[in-house]
Amino acid sequence: MKKWIGMLGMLFLLAGCAEEEAVKVNDDVSKDNPSGDLAPLSKETKVVIAEDGSASGAGFYIANEKGYFDDYNIKVEFATFANSDDMLPALASGEVDIAGGISSASFFNAIAQGIDVKIIADKGHNEKGKSYFTFVIGADKQDELKEYSDLKGKKVAVSTEHAVDDYIFQLMLKEAGLKKTDVEFVLMPDFGNMLASIENGSIDAALQIEPLITQGVAEDIHVRFGDATDFAPEAQIAMVLGSPQFIKEEQDVSLRFMTAYLKGVRDYNDAFKKDEGKDEIIDIMTQYTALKEAAVWEDVFVTGLDPNGEMFVDDIRDQYEMYKENGAIRGEFNFDEAIDTAITEKAVKIIGEYE
Repeated sequence: MKKWIGMLGMLFLLAGCAEEEAVKVNDDVSKDNPSGDLAPLSKETKVVIAEDGSASGAGFYIANEKGYFDDYNIKVEFATFANSDDMLPALASGEVDIAGGISSASFFNAIAQGIDVKIIADKGHNEKGKSYFTFVIGADKQDELKEYSDLKGKKVAVSTEHAVDDYIFQLMLKEAGLKKTDVEFVLMPDFGNMLASIENGSIDAALQIEPLITQGVAEDIHVRFGDATDFAPEAQIAMVLGSPQFIKEEQDVSLRFMTAYLKGVRDYNDAFKKDEGKDEIIDIMTQYTALKEAAVWEDVFVTGLDPNGEMFVDDIRDQYEMYKENGAIRGEFNFDEAIDTAITEKAVKIIGEYE
């Protein structure tokens, strides 16, 4: 009996050692490294990012162009997917390492039904009073529509149902003291069509996005209607997602990737909040996004990106609860398993809090 106990003890000990060895990370820091912090990987390693050229991918683009990934011997490859239905399984399987995602009922349902991805960092939120994703009304409606409650009986376009767009729309209705039945909800997936529909008068208001907001204002088609942070000050609009293999099994790589990403995000914040190195950052953004006119970047309300990667986790939970209340959720979503910010927090410890 003692022999069996001894053997079992040895097995547990070996298993514990193996687990410890599996998660051991080279996180030694030296100013002599090319990055000034973490040493580069011993061999060039490819990281695949699912990104469609959206402005919220700024951290990826800037880190790539400024050599932050190169410092760690990381080569990034951008992949595009027609929709998240294809992207999420690719991420879960490890075919893709990193992706951007928005909160939606279909996103939560996919994870609840076994598509394993990790929510690891901020990839888009509204800056207070300068929302890049907010309501607009026709320029000819300004005398008629002054408060959110004035939208009663009006046609309001939103790009999706049971997603963050719908969540912001319903928070606006609550702020206005209105029910969804008090307005004429118009589902309009194409933001460009919203611009045209406001211009021809077929809708009165829309939940619109930059740079189309700035374009519509410049062309006297619409005006901003308040600001989404009036009623949704901490809406988490987009998130950085990681494959479970990349986050858990490849921590030498994922830690360096996240450190480089946050350096890119910090340059973005320096440019648009502190006016430091702005011309260079705008040039990078014109290379990677659909907004090619540098002058327009001076006018748009840019996507908020947290320089420490922090998310509004409570708001993600609130969005989930709203979708669930509206009957759009199938299965249970485990937040403790899905949200994993350990790599992001470790990267911040290495480069310090942003000031």
